[in-house]
Amino acid sequence: AMRRNSNVDKKSYEGQKSVRLCNYTDVYYNERITNGLDFMQATATDEEIRRFSLVPGDVIITKDSEDPHDIGVPAIVSEPLDNVVCGYHLTILRSKKDISPAFLFRVLQSHPTKAHFYVESPGITRFGLSQDTVGNLSIPLAPLSEQSAIADFLDRETGRIDALVEKKRRFIELLKEKRQALITAAVTGRFDVRTGKPYPAYKPSGVEWLGDVPAHWEVKPFFAYAKERKESNKGMKESNLLSLSYGRIVPKDINTDEGLLPETFETYQVIHPNDIVFRLTDLQNDRRSLRSAICKEKGIITSAYLAVVVRELDADYVNFLMRSYDVMKVFYAMGSGMRQSMAFADMKRLPLVIPDKEEQSAIADFLDRETGRIDALIEKTEQSIELLREKRAALITAA
Repeated sequence: AMRRNSNVDKKSYEGQKSVRLCNYTDVYYNERITNGLDFMQATATDEEIRRFSLVPGDVIITKDSEDPHDIGVPAIVSEPLDNVVCGYHLTILRSKKDISPAFLFRVLQSHPTKAHFYVESPGITRFGLSQDTVGNLSIPLAPLSEQSAIADFLDRETGRIDALVEKKRRFIELLKEKRQALITAAVTGRFDVRTGKPYPAYKPSGVEWLGDVPAHWEVKPFFAYAKERKESNKGMKESNLLSLSYGRIVPKDINTDEGLLPETFETYQVIHPNDIVFRLTDLQNDRRSLRSAICKEKGIITSAYLAVVVRELDADYVNFLMRSYDVMKVFYAMGSGMRQSMAFADMKRLPLVIPDKEEQSAIADFLDRETGRIDALIEKTEQSIELLREKRAALITAA
């Protein structure tokens, strides 16, 4: 196959022609390159357009990456494209007469090809495929009719697997939605977790986004039951490094060299079991992250986060209440929704829905149990997706 490494970058230059650019992520996340993809706008010279315009049957592979497992990932151009040029960090493979593009695409997805690229891609912090590494790849050449039959078989069978994976992913999304709805319903009193039925009487909460609450519950400001922790780690009092990740406080190796690290962990803050930790930064741009979690072990965490000590309330109940507020996007509405970050002072008057202590514990225990069941089902479904992916890869290699 003809091989060409693109050098068309994402910038736009005056005097060049406007093009749609097929980028690294377009190839990495899509097996088939079609006009329906949201290509970015860029510019290219006449010579770049001539050399790197994509045509049906072109196979594109990722050429370099910080992770050697991310190189050599293929995608195939499956239809005529309107003014689309291949971008930087990608290689175009254009088949010759003795090999079917669809068959070449599947060969590049096979385990032997991945192993070849992994072994032959030099690097320490960044790994790349040279022209020789791609050119020296051995390809099993069956007659063209057999290549087409293999490609058609794999299109059909991987399509079935992909459809099943998509159903399972949708099932996981529905489970996550159910989990969030269950938490919100329980902590706002939509039903009594001890009976499974609505409470006998309700009253207006006085807060528009909360609506009515059980008649015997109270609504109090955040500062009545919470205070900021603000315990410095100066002198390295603690070395148990913690991180807020996907709504959980998790341990992290303090000796890791991954991610952004401070010059010293003395700038971090100490947190304790049952503290509630909030990440209230980048509120304007990031509306997807889970921004609160309960701490279950003593350790240190970045001082960019807000750590709060809860008084007189069940900390697990407060954790679920904050998760509900998080899902309802309550934090984004505070400060007119225009502030990039918030401090404790900005949250002081956040309304808390307060049942009696016995009910708080009952709600927390109920949600621990029910969300645990949902989480176990999500994990089981994710495992089945991984098995299907393995079956898919093995099928391609075997064919």
